[in-house]
Amino acid sequence: MPPHDNATCTAFDGHALIASGALVDVALAVKRVLDRDPARTPLIFDDATSQPVEIDFRGSADEVLARLQPAADADAPRGAGRPRLGVVAREVTLLPRHWYWLNSQPGGASAALRRLVEDARRHGSAKDRARLAGEAADRFMRTVAGDLAGYEEASRALWRGDRDAFNRHTRGWPKDVREHARRLAAIARDAQAETG
Repeated sequence: MPPHDNATCTAFDGHALIASGALVDVALAVKRVLDRDPARTPLIFDDATSQPVEIDFRGSADEVLARLQPAADADAPRGAGRPRLGVVAREVTLLPRHWYWLNSQPGGASAALRRLVEDARRHGSAKDRARLAGEAADRFMRTVAGDLAGYEEASRALWRGDRDAFNRHTRGWPKDVREHARRLAAIARDAQAETG
């Protein structure tokens, strides 16, 4: 999955941290690891979601970085006509009254749906942010620490917002995994605190 704009990422090789920071810096660090030992299978996580970031590491470091850059034609001036929005067509099932309302909006149903989604993203609730932060922490733990002692208890403590229990159950984890999991859990707890 490609990371969102201005993403920061974190890469692990097993339970060892490789690098954390801007995508290009992390990609270069992972490339160095793979150049030394192509059999390694590092994982790169988007820091906001803990979703995996897929990078094609074939070729030189310059070739890897070139593939990370947006296509040059994306910035090229466009001619007259409808702008290319990079939209993806998917099926949406709504009741007839919903379609009627959407179609009566300026720009039609698609434009109205895009405006509604953007407005919801801008004004997302604290509850949504807390849920997403908790999912990011749990996703990382499940992927990297799912086989470690105390994982299930740490996951339950994460969702309860119980810092002491979380720290107790992650105490025996490898240092890099423990610190990253605790950082993500703190973000989730802070987001949960905003919900009141």
